[in-house]
Amino acid sequence: MSTRPAPQWRVVRFDFWIDKAFDERLGREPAIALDVAQAQDGDERAWRLLSQAHVYQISPAKDELPAQFRATAGLLERCPQLLCVSSTGAGFDTVDVEACTRAGVAVVNQAGANAASVAEMAVGLMLAVSRRIVECDRLLRSERGYSREALMGRDLGGKTLGLVGIGHAGSRTAALARAFGMQVLAFDPYVAPEDVRARGAEPVPLPELLAQSDIVSLHCPRNAETLGMFDAARFAAMKPGALFVSTARGGIHDEQALAEALRGGHLSGAGLDVWEPEPPPLDHPLLDLPNVVATFHTAGVTHEARRNVASQAADQVAALLSGARPPRLVNPEVWPQVEERLRQN
Repeated sequence: MSTRPAPQWRVVRFDFWIDKAFDERLGREPAIALDVAQAQDGDERAWRLLSQAHVYQISPAKDELPAQFRATAGLLERCPQLLCVSSTGAGFDTVDVEACTRAGVAVVNQAGANAASVAEMAVGLMLAVSRRIVECDRLLRSERGYSREALMGRDLGGKTLGLVGIGHAGSRTAALARAFGMQVLAFDPYVAPEDVRARGAEPVPLPELLAQSDIVSLHCPRNAETLGMFDAARFAAMKPGALFVSTARGGIHDEQALAEALRGGHLSGAGLDVWEPEPPPLDHPLLDLPNVVATFHTAGVTHEARRNVASQAADQVAALLSGARPPRLVNPEVWPQVEERLRQN
């Protein structure tokens, strides 16, 4: 009778929801053992598992993951065997990438795995706000005596969409917008003008995008450059009557400044999937405005997207532990060091 060899590698994740594809994929790897820590059961067992881990599959939701389990320099010191921190998403807000690089730890994300879902939500928010779908739904359930014209909205066709960021989700959004007959502009300082055009948009500087766009949609990462990027001055620079949409990350736009721009009438509506913090408090001023459509960071949360993310994450982890360079490596400069550490195990 053959016996299963002892696993060489240990992967740890917390018990936050993840599609079963992740566990099933790693379960087919005899050299990999997967441990699941309980987020609510205290720290002792979690730290014991993490201290033995070679890969930490981490939640990117900063308001979900307890602060002590974010991938900071302090955590890395307590986890000397760690080779990789793998984010369960495109973002990695819970990971200190510089600290990981200093420690010789690879950081991977799942960029692109939920891009189609995020793009659909971005366009869905545009439709919901511009056609006043949510306002109509609320009124129809509670009042009578108003006319259809009192809820008159605007078509997307013929409007100008400005994308701030044209990566995976931004490119998908551009394609959907063109199907509606929209003109698409994009600002992305990390994408060459010819590549922006190849992704379906006309490259323009940010001031020009703000001045010309009927709808501005954010698709950029949250980092030191983008944090607080959309403040009162940026909202004031937008075209009067424009709509603001974000499926990016909370903190990129100033929520109080946006509420003031909407209350003052400079902007005519907003569709918001991301908040600071998440979820926002029930008395948040934006939630009190009828021309705001609000969702709970669910743009990338579909059955299809979550399965794609889980499958991609497991494939990257398995590939890395077999010695292959993962395709979505956030800190590529660390790879030679990780390769050497893999050989030493």
